[in-house]
Amino acid sequence: MQKFIGVDLHKKTIVICVVNQAYQIIERRRFACCETQALAEWFAAQSPFEVVVEATASYEWFVQLVERHASRVVLAHPGKLRVIAESTRKSDKVDAQVLADFLARGMIPTAHRPTPRQREHRRLVRHRHQVQGRITSLKCRIRRMLSDYNADRHDLFTKEGRAYAVGLKLLAADRFVLEELWLSLDHQLQRLHAAEKALREFAKTDPPQGRRARRRLDTIPGVGEVTIDVFLAETADVRRFGSQKKLTAYAGLSPGYRESAGRRKDLGITHRGSRLLRWVLVQAAWQLVRRDGRWQRIFEGLVKRRGKKKAIVAVARRLLCLMMAVVVNDRPYQRAA
Repeated sequence: MQKFIGVDLHKKTIVICVVNQAYQIIERRRFACCETQALAEWFAAQSPFEVVVEATASYEWFVQLVERHASRVVLAHPGKLRVIAESTRKSDKVDAQVLADFLARGMIPTAHRPTPRQREHRRLVRHRHQVQGRITSLKCRIRRMLSDYNADRHDLFTKEGRAYAVGLKLLAADRFVLEELWLSLDHQLQRLHAAEKALREFAKTDPPQGRRARRRLDTIPGVGEVTIDVFLAETADVRRFGSQKKLTAYAGLSPGYRESAGRRKDLGITHRGSRLLRWVLVQAAWQLVRRDGRWQRIFEGLVKRRGKKKAIVAVARRLLCLMMAVVVNDRPYQRAA
């Protein structure tokens, strides 16, 4: 008898509900996440079965543990399981039951499971971004402190600017804090250098398809190493989307809308998906409109109708579609005459 198992996975506990083909509950269980041996033995005794778990941050270890025993492992898309999120009777027990019932009925909205290499790339890319964020924060704090002495300057983080800051007359407490901030900044810059080196080494081991994608993307003005790495890591093989519309929706760059009584109101972009991908696309879009005359004219036309902020987001959306096209078609970008 085929079983359908819904799993509500948390940091420390796992709540399980098992239903049969008639959608009847036949068992409920609860395990601690540390009970991996007991968990594996229990799942081994359930065969044949299908299992579903939400694609939350820590699902991978669980999937690796059960996939050898399951006839099918399904990752549920958390954002699309609204029936759970909006339930007035929400609990771990109910969540596991709903997952099991939906799996038995073939109604689970699935999520993509990245390959081990894609997960590794994504981890490195996000780490680099976090380090860069700390560097930016430290620089802002240093500038803010020197602003109290009317001593900020545009080249503060060059060799000459740092020598200037060291020579300033500051209160003892401010001098101590400033020196600590400089030390922290030096450390973070070393970490950034290490992260960039790790990403370059990772890129050297790309399969042929990945190397071709990097070469094609590098032909687009304003698209450099950082943008390429973020795009490849966050999309995890752009070919899987099948259409540009699905890709822009995944990136949260699709315009939303609200419709009622036959009337439709257009809203801003949905902001769903990877914030890092949206951020890097907007930064690259600014570079693109500065370096390519055709894109500059497109941007200026959009500015007249929609303003700068919406215009650059629209360019970022088109840039994302362009990046998908050069990868899928395996053709470099060609500037307009």
